[in-house]
Amino acid sequence: MPASQSTITGVLREQARTRDGHPLLVCDAERISYRDVDRRSAVLAQGLIALGAGKGTHVGLLYPNGVAFVVAMVAVARIGAVVVPFSTFATAAELHRQLLHSDVRILLSASSFRSHDYVQRLADILPGSESHPATPVFNAHVPQLRHVVFGSDLPATPDESLLESLEDDVDGSDPLAIIYTSGSTSAPKGVVHTHEALLGHQRNLNEIRRLTADDRLVCNSPFFWIGGFAFGLLATLVAGSTLVCSNAVDAGATLDLLEAEKPTMTNGFAPGVSHLAKHPSFGQRDLSSMRRGNLYPIMAPEARPSDPELRHNMLGLTEAGGVVLLSGDETDQPEHRRGSFGKPAPGFETKVVDPDTGETTDAGELCIRGPYLMQHYHRRSREECFDADGWFYTGDLVRTDLEGFYYFVGRRGSMIKTAGANVAPAEVEKAIAKVSGATAYVVGIPDAERGEVVAAVVVTDGDFDESVLRADLKDELSSYKIPIRFIALRSSEVPLLSSGKVDVAAVKKMFDG
Repeated sequence: MPASQSTITGVLREQARTRDGHPLLVCDAERISYRDVDRRSAVLAQGLIALGAGKGTHVGLLYPNGVAFVVAMVAVARIGAVVVPFSTFATAAELHRQLLHSDVRILLSASSFRSHDYVQRLADILPGSESHPATPVFNAHVPQLRHVVFGSDLPATPDESLLESLEDDVDGSDPLAIIYTSGSTSAPKGVVHTHEALLGHQRNLNEIRRLTADDRLVCNSPFFWIGGFAFGLLATLVAGSTLVCSNAVDAGATLDLLEAEKPTMTNGFAPGVSHLAKHPSFGQRDLSSMRRGNLYPIMAPEARPSDPELRHNMLGLTEAGGVVLLSGDETDQPEHRRGSFGKPAPGFETKVVDPDTGETTDAGELCIRGPYLMQHYHRRSREECFDADGWFYTGDLVRTDLEGFYYFVGRRGSMIKTAGANVAPAEVEKAIAKVSGATAYVVGIPDAERGEVVAAVVVTDGDFDESVLRADLKDELSSYKIPIRFIALRSSEVPLLSSGKVDVAAVKKMFDG
């Protein structure tokens, strides 16, 4: 990869030169061109420099999808600082844990988003601290944090020569981002990716899915997760195309946007757009431009599969920089290929091993290695993340067929995957114990729209009020982690194995029907 294309700055400079006023992002009423992203991110970068940011500084972003996120991400990246996106769903407790773990020194945040008041949430985390960007934070609750800035405007003394010097010092091998994944039942894991790895991987994926500068990609994945950050935002930047997204609560407003902007390609979580297809006006909408991608409920009728199981699915991992199994063939597959997840993306070696013996097999745990993998988990050594031969054990159980296609079977262990998001049962069980004092057993149960939903058996010998527990959990867990279904059991009713351990399979069966 040419050096000029191995960093965010290099890619942006080229796109600002060739695409100029072409829109990079359209998000509801917001619109910003490549030229304006270049200009506005330079101003913000100078403000960050004035706060002491530079190469290697961890800068947190707490923004919904939109212009502020894009400008801030580019500003951070162009001075060699490290982008650390925070979930807009996060509670105060979750934000506190990630702030501590991520070593963020500067946090750029929206004031609010929908029902979330981030000013109040951060005040709860940092009691007694000033919120003015010029006033450094010194708070024992998050000792490494120095500045919290609401909005995206920072006072700065323009120093273009210093900015250019910092930009020129950034190398493709430098860390670009730490993306957090909930793919663990223990401590949070921050996945460290470099500029060159994320950009190079998106170039390959763009070629497979044929995303070009002429396309408009509509994506409903949040930018703080790898799907939105890499397969949406970075892929658009690399291609020189336009990314379309919406934060509208009203389905009619989102449909208005899609009709007006006429996206040509879709990507994200299909369950997240199913409500659009139920809107009273949906049948009268002209959505014929959307003929490619995987948001089937809103695509042109002739582009929708008769059976989604006969279209190749995709498997993505935060650790792999996004999608790792896919296919560029968007036609219906033969019946014997039902449920296929395609083949490994370019640059990835794969093997499937028996989880118990470690022997290579055609049905077992997926292992991957290659130049686009993460560097390591933040605060963990490479030796803790990879085996001696560089293989990463994904925890995903797959099988392969004689033609080399892969099929997802499930997660090794108990991880729940709901609408594309991982939920660790242990985290939910701990939260239930904290707010209620009760023991809980959390499982994933099949769901037609979300793949799985979170369910919990709560063990209590007293009265159980589901509505009270739900309300209490809202302060501890993101909404998608709160169980959809509850069952209350007496301690004597909990199913046990002969070993004395809880029979998880029997717990799951309780939710049948």
